[in-house]
Amino acid sequence: MSPQPSLPSWVTWWQRPFPDANTLLLPGRQPALVDSGFVGHAEETADWARAHAGDVHLVVNTHWHSDHVGGNALLQARGAGIAAGAPEAEAISRRDPGCCAAEYLDQPVAPYTVDVPLDDGQILRLGEADWEVIRTPGHTPGHLALWQPEERLLVVGDALSDYDVGWVNLALDGLDAATTALASLKRMAELSPRVLLPSHGPVPADPGAAFATALRRARRLVDDPDDGAVWYGARRIFAFALMIRGGVLADEVEPYLHARAWLTDAARLLDRTPQALAAELTATMLRSGAVVLRDGRLHAAAEHAPVAPESLRVPYPRAWPAAEAY
Repeated sequence: MSPQPSLPSWVTWWQRPFPDANTLLLPGRQPALVDSGFVGHAEETADWARAHAGDVHLVVNTHWHSDHVGGNALLQARGAGIAAGAPEAEAISRRDPGCCAAEYLDQPVAPYTVDVPLDDGQILRLGEADWEVIRTPGHTPGHLALWQPEERLLVVGDALSDYDVGWVNLALDGLDAATTALASLKRMAELSPRVLLPSHGPVPADPGAAFATALRRARRLVDDPDDGAVWYGARRIFAFALMIRGGVLADEVEPYLHARAWLTDAARLLDRTPQALAAELTATMLRSGAVVLRDGRLHAAAEHAPVAPESLRVPYPRAWPAAEAY
């Protein structure tokens, strides 16, 4: 197995299990954090960053899903600014009910505001180096990557990992979202980065091979949207729901799924009823081993960190206080 590429001394990398995204810390006179994990581990994130770099000056979000922005509120309360892609920053400023897809996915996010909207080509001083913002829509419309040209480091968010690509939401973002994601991958691959820093899993030992795999996988999202995109997204969202809730009682799983907007949309795209899709999704994931039945509850089989139930009790964005209150 090839060794992982070396990181410069001014980069601190934290590979985290689900439900958190990996976290990149850039120490310096004004320390910066890229992505802040899940809300259930916000204290852990903030304490880790302070122990390694002091008070965080700026948090940059690759996108607004719950596993990337969960520590924003706490870090902002402690003085950090928040930076995010302009489309998502504008929606958060408006307090759009669809912010972070939190209610849609039933993934809690504590309220925060964005101080620095980011556009393609913008240069940010993060820690001890300058990074270029690269818009990479697909996984979400506001998804972005960060490029450090001297060291050829590329922060890719959920666009790809060493083993997969991020799911795309054809129901919310349109049937061309997969094509958009593929174009973003091609743009990033053209940079020929020395190091890829993904939001999930390890740093790939071979960036070129990781891109080749990702491009093949993204092409499948385009060519086979039912199985490649819709089913894939449903499996990922369901597994995440089980992770953050410590599992769900077996006899409550299907009623839980029937009430989810994402499942209703997936059923429509697959020409099924929500009830039929919920039953098929549960059975399929049990057969594959992605979900396991233990002590009367269905649990996600993938490695994940436990979440305290009380940490999930935050309002959906439709009930967030006005941005002016921050």
